[in-house]
This record gives sequence, structure tokens and C-alpha cells, in this order.
Amino acid sequence: MLTNVKLLDCTIRDGGYVNNWNFDKKLVREVYKALSKSGVDIVELGFRGSEKYFDRKKYGLWRFSEEKDIREVTEGIKGPKLALMADFGKIELSDFCNREDSVIDLIRLAAHKDKIGDAIKLLENIKRKGYEVSLQAMGYSNYTSEERKDFVELLKKSDIDYAYVADSYGSIFPNQIKDLLDPLLELENIKIGFHPHNSLQMAFANALEAINCGVAVVDSAIFGMGRGAGNLPTEIILAYMERNMPDKFNVIPVLNCIDRYFIKMQKEMNWGYQLPFMLSGLFKCHPYYAQNLVNRREYTMEDIWKALEVINKKSPVGFSENVLNEIIKDGIIGGLKAEGTAPDQLKNSRSHPKVPYLNRHKGKTFLIFANGPTLKEYASEIQKFVDKYHPVCIGANYLGGLFKPYYHAFYNKRRFISYIDTVDESSKLLIGQYIPDQLIREYTSRDYEKIYYVDALSDFNIVDGVIQSNCRTVSVLLLGVAIVMGAERIFVAGMDGYIGAGIKGETLFYKEKDPKLDREIIIDMHKWNKKYIKQINDYFMSIGKEGVHIITPTSYSEFYKGIKNYI
Repeated sequence: MLTNVKLLDCTIRDGGYVNNWNFDKKLVREVYKALSKSGVDIVELGFRGSEKYFDRKKYGLWRFSEEKDIREVTEGIKGPKLALMADFGKIELSDFCNREDSVIDLIRLAAHKDKIGDAIKLLENIKRKGYEVSLQAMGYSNYTSEERKDFVELLKKSDIDYAYVADSYGSIFPNQIKDLLDPLLELENIKIGFHPHNSLQMAFANALEAINCGVAVVDSAIFGMGRGAGNLPTEIILAYMERNMPDKFNVIPVLNCIDRYFIKMQKEMNWGYQLPFMLSGLFKCHPYYAQNLVNRREYTMEDIWKALEVINKKSPVGFSENVLNEIIKDGIIGGLKAEGTAPDQLKNSRSHPKVPYLNRHKGKTFLIFANGPTLKEYASEIQKFVDKYHPVCIGANYLGGLFKPYYHAFYNKRRFISYIDTVDESSKLLIGQYIPDQLIREYTSRDYEKIYYVDALSDFNIVDGVIQSNCRTVSVLLLGVAIVMGAERIFVAGMDGYIGAGIKGETLFYKEKDPKLDREIIIDMHKWNKKYIKQINDYFMSIGKEGVHIITPTSYSEFYKGIKNYI
């Protein structure tokens, strides 16, 4: 079987998910040159995408892979066949010239199961232009037995050259390969390819098993470069093939290319095996779910495990932001299944626990310490405010010794574990009710009170001292806690907002080990915070108070009251 299988390297195409297809031409030429010397049979130099569906300014050169650019990086190199990938629904037939006017040999079209029939029709039209064509069946391991039968029947009637099984979520184990491939390998009119992902560190083992089963082509990428946990490393499959066919394959040119370019890139861009992607593989779901939840810096691995269990049952096609937002909004992560009173019970005033701090500081002024960069930048002014008004101070997470609040609060398990040891001995602990007592006792023996709230993104309200929402972030939730405690006035320091505030783009005054939040998550958190601050402000005013005052610079401008007005 080894002598019949072809190797397709997709570094520039699949690796583009890591750097938004911003490879410079010199690197692409070096990659193609190295692969040409290595014996690889086909090289995929990026995506082809219709400008009708993409904003060119948002993507690098190889998301579009125009003929002139491909010619430039391959000119003068005697190398393997060239391929391009396209996403069904984001490409037009007119985006491909006739084969006689192109340097491209193979067009691959990726499609989810609900679009397979239409994707085959498009491929057949592309083939009429002279190209070889391949269908990439995304998420094939999640097909039902009936869907697989239907897929085989569609392929029997088609006029395409290749059909690919893509282990899209890296969820397949070697003992599953034969059952997945056998019905397809019986087709006489189509060659079968296999595209492994490395979420479970099974890419190489699965590739070998696919080769043993009789696939015609296997995909890989240099240094495994690709989205999430990445792909089968080209250098590994090349080294294996070289041992068996030394006259055809040579891994050294690829190793040299890795040494010159990819080791540095990997350190900067951080693809490869990681725990969240392992979980994505286990639950057969798109890696963006786990990656998104980790990047929010709010959830423990236990929380993410619970979320992925729910996502697996929903079986969404690809990545759906709506599915993820629904799970977060409904409080499924860390709330409904955690120790403590369930949110639905809390909404029933007869069943919720008595809130011990209800009206404890009635008529007092409160100051909430949020964690934005201005908390540190304006520390001396904030201290003057504290000395002048003697407010009930509530801080959260890490305060870096800047202040010693009367209360120090946590409702995020990860930050509780990380920062509980930094809490001043004089501060009283407030801990969100969804952090289990057993977990709390693993990390502290201090006395504490629970913050009672509903762990869901519902509208702000208070029922007998129980806040009817998680308010999205702990600092915003503490505004509600201040109201429950009987606040007459509420001031906030360090609530900079996630957009247009902070120092050098930082959202916290301190560094966390986790990667920075991506732009979409920042915008999402900013919107939710703004919504809840307004709802809390309106609630506070509805009971005859003057509203919420943020006294340090903030992008929540309608609530900003400069601290100099008070000191």
C-alpha cells in the first residue's frame, strides 16, 4: 500500500488558520522548494475565495491565492502538483479560470454534510474546466450510518476524482478508521483521501492505518502547522516513508525548512497539542468551542468539559457562536451542575437561602475596586477618596496590594484558585455560590460568605437579596451586591471597559499567564458589561438613589464622574 499512496502537504493552506494566511512570498517559495526536494506529491498553496464573500483587507495573500502569486513563488522550481482549497458557499465557479491558463492541477472543495450534493455539482463544473477535483467531507466521523450511506450513493453518481475523509475535530482513533473508510474504498470511480488532525495525538497512527486500509492520498503540514492542535506533521510521515522508500522520499529538506522558519513561528503563534483541543477531539466538536471558552479566562477545565458535553449532544455543524452563547446565557457552564442552589430554584423566593448580608450596610457609601489599568494608575487619588469618604470597599480577584478592601470577592473558579493567597488577612471573603465548598476548602481555611446570584445572563433584578443574573463579570456583579447590602451611593474605580481604555491595550492592570483575549471576545464582554451596568444603574435609580458613578477613566462614558470632582 505504501508504494501507491500520495502525500499532500497543506502547510500554506491549513497553516494559514494560524497566521490569517499572512505568509510572505519568500517563505512560501522556500516551503515549495523544500517539499519539491522531499518527494511530496502534491502541495496545496492556500485557499481560493471569492471576494464576494471576503473582505480582502482582513486576510493575507494566501486566502485568495491568485494565479500571478502562485506563479511567482513556484517559477523555476521543478516540483509536485499544485492544489488549492475552497469552502463551499464562499466560492464561485467564475473564480477559476480554465485549467490551460492555470498552474493549478487540483481543486479541493470543503463542505459540511448538509451541502454535499450542491458541492459535488460545483466540483463537476470545475472539472469541466480541466482540473482534477476533490470533495472534503467535513466532520465525517460525526455522520450517522444513514448519512454515510447517502454520502456513498452521491459519490457513486458523481464525476469527481477524489473524496476525502477529514477527521475535522481530531476525534478518531485508529480502531475506527477501517469502518469509516471501507464503504468508500469500495467505490471504483473515486480515489479516497484522508486528512488527519492531531487533537488526540493520533494523526500519525490514524494516517498509517488509513494507508493500510488503502487510501490514495494523505494530508500533512510542516511541523504540524494548522488550526488548534494542528495536523499530521509532514516531517514525521516523510521520515516513515523514507525508511520504506529511500529512493523517492527525503525528509532532510523539510527539516532544514523547519529549522530556518517554523520553530520560531511555532513559538510566536503557538499551534499544536493543547488540552482544550484534546477535549474538542474527545467530544467531536469544533476546536473553536474549547478555544473560545479558554480564551475567556472565566472557566475551569471542569466547566469546559461540561460545556463540551452539551455541545456534543447538540451536534452543531461546524462552529456556531449562537450555540456557545446560548450555553453561556443559560448558565450551563459551572452553574447548573455545580454545588449549590440551582438558578431555577433561586428565582423562586420560597426556596432560596436567606441572604446574610441583606441591608447589612444600609445607607452607606460603597466603592467597588475593578481590575482595569486605571486602578493602579490612579491609586493615590483613589486612596484619597477612601480616606475622605470611608466607603465600604469591595474588591475582586487580584488587587496587587494596592488596597485592602473590607470585602474581597471571587466568583470565577480559576481566579479564586490563582489569587486566594493574595487576599489581605483583614478582608472578609465573599465567594460566589457556584464555587463548591469542597474546592474552597482545598485552597483556604478562612471564613467566607457566599454571594447569592443566578448564574445566567438574564436581566438584572434582585429577589429577596438574590441577584437574578451573573452580570457577566465579578466587578459588575459587585454593584448588585452593594445594592443588596443597602448602599446609598455606589462608586467604582478601575472599571475601564474592554474597548478604548486601559494601558497599551491591556484589560487588567496585571498580567495573567493566559493568552490575551481575542477581539471578538473583548467586544462581547464590553457589550454585556455595558448592558448590565445600565440595568443596575436604572434599578438603583428606580429605588430613589443617584445611580452608579465610575470615578476613573472609562469607555462606559455615560457613567463617568471624574475622581477629581470628589477629592
